[in-house]
Amino acid sequence: MNTVFTPADILLPGPEIDMTKWAVVACDQFTSQPEYWKAVEAHVGNAPSALRLILPEAELGAEGVEARIAGINAAMREYLRSGVLRAFPNSLFYIERTQSNGRVRRGLIGRVDLEQYDFTPGSGALVRATEGTVLERIPPRVRVRRDAPLELPHVMLLIDDPEGTVIEPLAAEREAMTPLYGFDLQAGGGHLNGWRLTEDQMERVSRGLEALCAPEAQARRYGVHGASPMLFAVGDGNHSLAAAKACWEEVKKTLPEAEWAGCPARYALAEVVNNHDPALEFEPIHRCLSGVEPEAVLEALRRFYPACIEGRGEGHVLSYVYQNGAGALTVPEPKAQLAVGTLQAFIDAYLAEHPGSVDYIHGDETAAALGQREGCLAFLLPAMGKEELFRTVMADGVLPRKTFSMGNAEDKRYYVEARKIDNG
Repeated sequence: MNTVFTPADILLPGPEIDMTKWAVVACDQFTSQPEYWKAVEAHVGNAPSALRLILPEAELGAEGVEARIAGINAAMREYLRSGVLRAFPNSLFYIERTQSNGRVRRGLIGRVDLEQYDFTPGSGALVRATEGTVLERIPPRVRVRRDAPLELPHVMLLIDDPEGTVIEPLAAEREAMTPLYGFDLQAGGGHLNGWRLTEDQMERVSRGLEALCAPEAQARRYGVHGASPMLFAVGDGNHSLAAAKACWEEVKKTLPEAEWAGCPARYALAEVVNNHDPALEFEPIHRCLSGVEPEAVLEALRRFYPACIEGRGEGHVLSYVYQNGAGALTVPEPKAQLAVGTLQAFIDAYLAEHPGSVDYIHGDETAAALGQREGCLAFLLPAMGKEELFRTVMADGVLPRKTFSMGNAEDKRYYVEARKIDNG
C-alpha cells in the first residue's frame, strides 16, 4: 500500500477571497529583482494573501527578518482564527496549470511522508533529492517553519510514469470531481484550475503510485535488480523540503514513537507531476567562467581528461565559446552519467587551484554572449533527456548542482493551498 504520498487536510481561502491576489509565486524566485516583489505588494494591497504567509528569499538577509517571521506566524494564526481558510479533510487535489506559454501542466496536491525522504547522496529512500543539497541554505528556512502553524507548498515531486498511468487518466474524469477554483495568476503566471478527487479516484492514484515502485516495474525501466526503489524525485523546492525534514527531526525527539504517525509535522504538502508531462520542459543550465585565461582553461581540461578528443564524437561533448573562438571537446567513455557531471568535476578541480569564478547561466544565447567577454569562457551543455533523470539519480546518487531548470520563473508553483503543521 502506498504510504509515502497520501491525502491531507488541505486548507483553501473561502469563496469571498480574491484568488488572484491570494496566490503568489514561490519564495525562491526573483531573488535579485526586488521590484518584482514590490509590484506584488502593490497589487495585493490590504487583501488577504499568501504574501503575508511567506518570506521571499530576496528578504532573507534584510534587517528585521526575525520580526518579519514573527509577523508571518501572527498572520497565519489570524487567518485561521478569522475563517479566511476553510478545510477540505482527507483530500487529494487535481490541478491544471496553464503556463505562460499556453501549455497545460497537470499535478496532484497531497502530503508526503518526511520519514520516507532523504536528501543524502546515494540514499535508498523512496523520495530523493535530484541535486546536491546546500546545507547552509537549510537553517534560514527552518527559522521560518519552526514556529509556523501553517505550511504553504512550492515543493514539486516528479514521478517517472512514461505511460501516464497515475495523473493523466484524471483529466477525463473532472466531471466526477468537486470544483475548487479557477482563476488567473498574477504577474504573468498563467491560469490555475483545481478539483477535489473522489474517494475512488484517490484509491486509484494510491494503487498507481504503488505500481510505479514495484520491483518488476523498476527493473523494467532502469535495468536494475535488487536496488532500493525510487518513487519520487524532488524537482523543485528541495531546500524547503529539507527544512521541513529538519523541523520534523526536532519535533520527533519530543514525542513517543507511537505518536509519530499522527503528528502533522511529519508530513509536507507537495505537488506531484509526471516527469513526462509534455508541458514540463527541462532546460540546461550552462557554465560561464570569468576571470580566467580561456586557452589555459581548455588546456587544463585536456590534461584533466587525457583521452579527450578535439571536436564532437562519441562520449560527452563539451561545447565552448570565448572571445577568440568556439569549439568542442569530447570525453569518451565518461564515468559520469551526464555531460554536466563530467564538466563540473573539472570546473571544481580547476577553480580549487586557480583564480576565477563560475556562473550558472540559463539560455544558449545569453551564455554564448557572456562567454565572449574578455577573460571569460562559456561551456554550453545539452539538455538532459527526461528519461535520464531517475536513472542518473539512482546511478550517481544526485545530479551535479545546477543541472537543469524546469521552465521559467513565472511558471513555478504559486502558493494557493495550505496545511496545519502543529497541533494547536
